[in-house]
Amino acid sequence: MNFKKVIIIGAAGRDFHNFNTYYRDNEDYRVVAFTAAQIPDIDDRKYPPELAGNLYPEGIPIYSQDRLGDLIKDLEVDECVFSYSDVSYKEVMGVSAIVNASGADFKLLGPESTMIESSKPLISVCAVRTGCGKSQTSRKIIELLMAHNLKVVAIRHPMPYGDLTAQKVQRFATLEDLKKHKCTIEEMEEYEPHVTRGNIIYAGVDYEAILRAAEDDPDGCDVIVWDGGNNDFSFYKSDLTVTVLDPHRPGHELEYYPGEVNLRIADVAVINKIDSADKDSIQKVEENIKMANSRAAVIKAESKITVDNPEVIKGKRVLVVEDGPTLTHGEMKLGAGTIAAQRFEAKELVDPRPFIVGKLVETYNTYKDIGTLLPAMGYGEQQLKDLEETINMTDCDSVVIGTPIDLTRIINVNKPCARVYYELNEVGTQNLDETIKDFIKKHQL
Repeated sequence: MNFKKVIIIGAAGRDFHNFNTYYRDNEDYRVVAFTAAQIPDIDDRKYPPELAGNLYPEGIPIYSQDRLGDLIKDLEVDECVFSYSDVSYKEVMGVSAIVNASGADFKLLGPESTMIESSKPLISVCAVRTGCGKSQTSRKIIELLMAHNLKVVAIRHPMPYGDLTAQKVQRFATLEDLKKHKCTIEEMEEYEPHVTRGNIIYAGVDYEAILRAAEDDPDGCDVIVWDGGNNDFSFYKSDLTVTVLDPHRPGHELEYYPGEVNLRIADVAVINKIDSADKDSIQKVEENIKMANSRAAVIKAESKITVDNPEVIKGKRVLVVEDGPTLTHGEMKLGAGTIAAQRFEAKELVDPRPFIVGKLVETYNTYKDIGTLLPAMGYGEQQLKDLEETINMTDCDSVVIGTPIDLTRIINVNKPCARVYYELNEVGTQNLDETIKDFIKKHQL
């Protein structure tokens, strides 16, 4: 048995993709375990034999990353492959130190080892951090493509937190499909905006099977748009790569893995949120783009915010609920809900921390810098109940919902709510419209 024993260090996404594309049928390796981080309640499961292939008839166990050092020694592991995203270089090398000190090699798989080629023209939308505005950029690109009467299918970065076998290939065309596939809040936040616009979107676990299904979608497919997750690079070889940057976190584009990879391979760099960021921060991001990737076209854009019920914000004590991952491992200090509360003159942002219950307590203990905002955590049924109870117990006049979905559709809120919408609005002569026209012409669509 002349093979290397491997642990894939992940968070229920990139790790499974790296396994499927590089290790699944590779006789030179045996993946003896996955480890899990970032996402609650995904350890102590198995990557199922139905997805793992012939070399793994029992499947592959998933453990907490906290056990990494002991697992390396107990399982006599030769190498560990770091396979999740939106982590600082300091954190990546901290994991590397644990791996090396425990006697194993530390490895990072790059795009060429893991990207799958499509038979359709493919655009990838990625970012340098979680919460930069990938999804609104993807939506804008899809709208521009559809304006040319092209059939567009979106594929979303994985978030498989449930039954992995059942989630091998998922297709979302209606809101009922979100219920059918038992989506978490995090999944709904990414899928619902596409579905409500009439787009087909795929996701799941096996991204070659997903790609082939998307290419042959029953409603037709002219172009595929990869809607990235966190700051991961695309799972697919791309004919056009668009990378979104956030001037609210200047410098992070050169400090987080693998966001800098996205910057360096970008054909187009979109500096988003210039309407709410200061000039010095925008300039710093521009300078870093020129330094890392001078060939990229640079587009500046506003994250245009609208609110459905501004009267429940003005002069009120409001609780602001923001996108969960943006506040947690994305480390943002504000989101669209916060900006809306400020622009529409809320009297006060109410601190939810005295009222949090259940698993939300764990969230605030892990991410201590969240502050006076409430992350819309909903990875499971219990977290959803805890979120609902926390909102309803908070002593405030109203709730500002800065998540991409209608939160009141899935939980009962006992206070007036204002929902925040945000869309990409380019500023200046360089814009996505011209970029897409060039793409269509190049691929003779």
